[in-house]
Amino acid sequence: MINSTSNKQVKRVVNLRTRAKARREEGVYVVEGLRMCRELPPGDVDSMFVTEGFAANRENKTWLSAYSYETVTDIVMGVMADTQTPQGVLAVARQKKYTLDDILKGPGSAGSGKRLAIMILETLQDPGNLGTIIRASEGAGITGIVMNRETADIYNPKVIRSTMGSIYRMPFVYVDDLKAACGRMKGQGVRLFAAHLKGMNNYDQEDYTDSVGFLIGNEAGGLKAETADLADCYIKIPMAGEVESLNAAVAASVLMFEVARQRRNG
Repeated sequence: MINSTSNKQVKRVVNLRTRAKARREEGVYVVEGLRMCRELPPGDVDSMFVTEGFAANRENKTWLSAYSYETVTDIVMGVMADTQTPQGVLAVARQKKYTLDDILKGPGSAGSGKRLAIMILETLQDPGNLGTIIRASEGAGITGIVMNRETADIYNPKVIRSTMGSIYRMPFVYVDDLKAACGRMKGQGVRLFAAHLKGMNNYDQEDYTDSVGFLIGNEAGGLKAETADLADCYIKIPMAGEVESLNAAVAASVLMFEVARQRRNG
């Protein structure tokens, strides 16, 4: 059992939890909680840590029999975990590796009979927003997520928790040049939409039954003008009252589920 917070493995987990650079260099990230750890594909597990109390539970003990793990004290788990009330289980997982080609080939590849639906994120900063978009993307049947390098780290612990497991299943990629990436998408028949104050039509008046991509901008500043110019069409989400705009994750969800509705009924 690990009972010292100065233990080398404990220090490694804390470093991975708090530093994006460390996560990038090692190609791993930290996962917390029973649900998230249970959904983690076994092949993605680098290491796992549990408290004595967690391991003593009969159901947990059965589940843990398929894994190699270290037992730690409650105090040590409290230091390793990002949450204030840890559930007694924490894992270090291997990062997924996708490319833009993977996103473009996805379930919308030639001959598959399916269509691409891509969320394109520019400089989103709030981990909760990013995690919510990933979770909603899976629920709406989005086929991939493309982000610029300035977008928040997808392996931030707060993002991971917000995804509720969708991080394991939703393809995503960071790109160095968002304009070039959008050009490649358009070259493969993906029509790009941007929610914009200049939008002529409401979002539900457009056709999303073919391959589409949605440009979502920074929470404070929205899309850069040059990024918005990449869109084939500006759309707007009509507002009642004195509300001028929606939270980025809410706006993205509105658009995603309109795609799902059209394709379900089309």
